[in-house]
Amino acid sequence: MEKLKQLGVILGITFVSELLYRLLGLPVPASVYGLVILFLALQTGVLKPERVEGAGDFLLVCLPVLFIAPGVNLMNIFDEVKSILLEALALIFISTVVVTVVTGKVADLILTKEQGNE
Repeated sequence: MEKLKQLGVILGITFVSELLYRLLGLPVPASVYGLVILFLALQTGVLKPERVEGAGDFLLVCLPVLFIAPGVNLMNIFDEVKSILLEALALIFISTVVVTVVTGKVADLILTKEQGNE
């Protein structure tokens, strides 16, 4: 029952993020709004990690299943994708490096700020 309550919190945040997406009309996906809302709620203490941790762990365990269908479909259309494979791999590599660097810098900023508050 506890995981259902936690999932309800996550779904509530998802609902609010969908509302923001539709109301603001900005070219930002609703999932990004949801991540920002969840991040801010956790950072400000409005939401305690224990209130979503169990459901989050469960969703992470289920996550690999979501990649099976796209992987099978990619094999079905490989002949069409083959012509842009090098460009796609380069784009994936570059975007992964950028995301990793930005994530590291943000984590470093947060840790530095938290250590300064202690």
